[in-house]
Amino acid sequence: MRVQSWLAICSTTHDSIIPFSKTEPSPSSRPKLGGSDTSSSSDFPSTSTSDTSSSSLQSNLSLQTLPSLPSLQKLSPLDALDLSVSHLCFTTLTPRQPSLPITCLAVHRDLLYAASGHEINIYDRTACTHLESFSARDAGSVKAVSFSEGKVLTSHQDSKIRAWQLTTATKRHKLLTVLPTVTDRLRRFVLPKNYVTIRRHKKRLWIEHADAVTGIAVNNGLIYSVSWDKSLKIWRETDLRCVESVKAHEDAVNAVVVSNDGTVYTGSADRRIRVWAKPFGEKRHVLVATLEKHKSAVNALALNDDGSVLFSGACDRSILVWQREDSANHMAVTGALRGHGKAILCLINVGDMLLSGSADRTVRMWQRGGDGSFSCLAVLKGHVRPVKSLVAVADGGSNGFVSVYSGSLDGEVKVWHVSISNGNSENIN
Repeated sequence: MRVQSWLAICSTTHDSIIPFSKTEPSPSSRPKLGGSDTSSSSDFPSTSTSDTSSSSLQSNLSLQTLPSLPSLQKLSPLDALDLSVSHLCFTTLTPRQPSLPITCLAVHRDLLYAASGHEINIYDRTACTHLESFSARDAGSVKAVSFSEGKVLTSHQDSKIRAWQLTTATKRHKLLTVLPTVTDRLRRFVLPKNYVTIRRHKKRLWIEHADAVTGIAVNNGLIYSVSWDKSLKIWRETDLRCVESVKAHEDAVNAVVVSNDGTVYTGSADRRIRVWAKPFGEKRHVLVATLEKHKSAVNALALNDDGSVLFSGACDRSILVWQREDSANHMAVTGALRGHGKAILCLINVGDMLLSGSADRTVRMWQRGGDGSFSCLAVLKGHVRPVKSLVAVADGGSNGFVSVYSGSLDGEVKVWHVSISNGNSENIN
């Protein structure tokens, strides 16, 4: 059967959700939007550049997605802020399986984790040298990488979460366990009440995901996972036991973020963002609010440092900015950031900077001003296929640079050095 590219669908359809076929087998044959690792239809490749003019930064502002929402970006950002921005693609990292897409990136201290297919490659972040590779061969592609109490957590196409330990003696990663653990399964498999129907004539334990696990977040002793099976599951860090399962959405869940106060945000192919919280004294999370402004699948979420601003990216090419309301325990949309020509696939916030990766093969850097407006500081070009994952580290303490790592469906990880200085030639974060 011919596989249809979901990225092409995202770039051409905004008012309806069209299912696609996944390239890898999964426990569920039902197609999902917003989570495939297949590449988009071929385009002319971009060329990298170290300078970006104000006109080129704004060349896509005519793409008015969600016209009812005001634009939050300034038209002449560098002149208005008296900033000088320069960026350079320092190097390109190619994993051992270059033909496979980069599905996710993560940074832990001085280590960069890059997932390609079922394999995770580890690099020294500063020297950009390859250190090690480890994999779970029968698990399918890696969807997310996170870190918990000295352990590395990876989520996979086969609906499992795996915990790895970096051994001190060999400096290599060793598989500790697979979630849900054998102990957790044995506790529950006997009682019929612990089973849920996932489709006709098919049941599973409620502690098990039934489809690819697309996102992991760790906060305050808990691990949060979301899946194409439409659920949100919560695990305890200490014993890796599943303590809660929530039917979160009506379609595949593509992203999860958690604020410092424990508020959980999930983004789905059903076009909605849902807000979850555990009331004081309660044992379970409850739905606090449903945020509905996007016109197509929500692919990515990011929070600012204090959790007061939420960013969401979708197949409708827009990045929506949500601000916490003083009178309510949820967010209200304040406007949109426009400029990308195709679906938004990944978002990351670093300080007062937001970075977005898109199916249009570019990375955009946005800086938030004190008045709540945003300036597009730079457009990083160089990938020849959609940008699927981003991580960034502000190195202002030592050299005034921001190091950006972008992973693409072209199978490459590009390392960018970005310098932002004011009119007095002083580097700023």
